[in-house]
Amino acid sequence: MQYLTGGFKNVSGVSSVGKKVGIKPAGYDLAILFCNQPCQAAAVYTRNIIQGAPLKVTKSHLRNHIAQAIVVNSGIANVATGKQGMECAERTTEIAAKELGIRAADVLVASTGLIGAQLPIEKLEAGLRGVRKELGSNNAFSRAILTTDTFTKEVCVQSHGCTVAACAKGSGMIAPNMATMLAFVATDAAISSENLKRVLKDCVNDSFNMTNVDMDTSTSDMVTIMATGKVKIQVSHFKEILQYVCSELAKMIARDGEGATKLIICQAKGAATRNDARRVAKAIIASNLVKTAIHGNDPNWGRLMMAIGNSGAFKLNEAGIKIWLNEIPIVIGGTAAPNLSMVTMQETLAANDTVSIVVDLSQGNYSAEAYGCDMSEEYVTINAEYTS
Repeated sequence: MQYLTGGFKNVSGVSSVGKKVGIKPAGYDLAILFCNQPCQAAAVYTRNIIQGAPLKVTKSHLRNHIAQAIVVNSGIANVATGKQGMECAERTTEIAAKELGIRAADVLVASTGLIGAQLPIEKLEAGLRGVRKELGSNNAFSRAILTTDTFTKEVCVQSHGCTVAACAKGSGMIAPNMATMLAFVATDAAISSENLKRVLKDCVNDSFNMTNVDMDTSTSDMVTIMATGKVKIQVSHFKEILQYVCSELAKMIARDGEGATKLIICQAKGAATRNDARRVAKAIIASNLVKTAIHGNDPNWGRLMMAIGNSGAFKLNEAGIKIWLNEIPIVIGGTAAPNLSMVTMQETLAANDTVSIVVDLSQGNYSAEAYGCDMSEEYVTINAEYTS
């Protein structure tokens, strides 16, 4: 795959802009993504029962699988805001449609930030006024969607003549179920709405849905994709590209977990079923005991065994379990590996900001990979002071 810089501008017919409109005390807080023609579109959403007004509006607007623009704000999530919140989300699509010269039904909306506060519609309206002329004037879309993130998350690649550009935000409240955080994808692929939805769902399940920072599923989680249809490509090839893009973004989100100092990548292999592999990998990266041990450079392999046993995998045999930590065997046959040096393990953990955990269940041929991070004192500080 060929890596491209510049994000969405690499996709023909797609432009974007990030703006400062005063929703947040400082920084970019309004982002607009625009396609010069209606696109095949799809989305995957959170399964949290409490859902933000923008998510509800986007679901409604995507019933026909067509979209042309996305408006995103950060700072306020527009969740638990009642009738006023719904009116604000709908009004945002109407204002954007008028400024962009398109149908309101083809505008999607997303919001992220503080739950329970009302969005200042007057600031959104002022920020959207004249926006068509501002499209492409900067590459700040990925900055304008951030909240507690410490860096932007962008990936753009080209393969088989097809370009896929994407960006995401997410740092805390990351324990997805069908989607996670906010992620936006644009591509020039020619693909049917049915295939687009199926491929997106599959790729999300193997990337964002395998990511966990703190066991909390957001009320605003959404992954959207718009396809301009300019490049013919086999569905299998497109899925390969999109899977790569989503997995790279998922790793960035895990690395940027609130207060995180280490990225944890866990591969579970040798499982009897795909679901067993997914359960084991996710259980390990979700365990607070594992996360705190990694933060303290403590190679406590007993916590890994605990997480495996708690995973809900249907077919496990303790005597067949093998575990490698940063490629060093620490468990063989369900017990400590021969000649295991805890000092060596502590040193390898302290020397690396990426921790690899590989678990072989010795039960079959299925595997899965999950992404997480350590848990530090800073995580508590960030969330203890979030609204103050």
